[in-house]
Amino acid sequence: MPIYGYRCTACSHEFEREQRITEEPIKVCERCDALVKKIIYPVGISFKGSGFYVNDYKGGASTAAPAAVTTTTESAPATAAPTPAPAATSTTKE
Repeated sequence: MPIYGYRCTACSHEFEREQRITEEPIKVCERCDALVKKIIYPVGISFKGSGFYVNDYKGGASTAAPAAVTTTTESAPATAAPTPAPAATSTTKE
């Protein structure tokens, strides 16, 4: 059975109760009979498997290493291509 937490709106008293999902939630404080609200507890989850980064969760030693990034800061000067010679025309006399 799930455990639900409640907080009193008047005296800030907090308490927990084990209840079935089908049961009505508690509406009054057990100390001062004022209105109570349910406390929402955060849930810790971790996504493991393909599609998630290995460094996003704490785990054992990883076999995957990050890829090395290479960058160049200098650019080589462009070499000019030689200009082609004009095509030779044949001047034969007949």
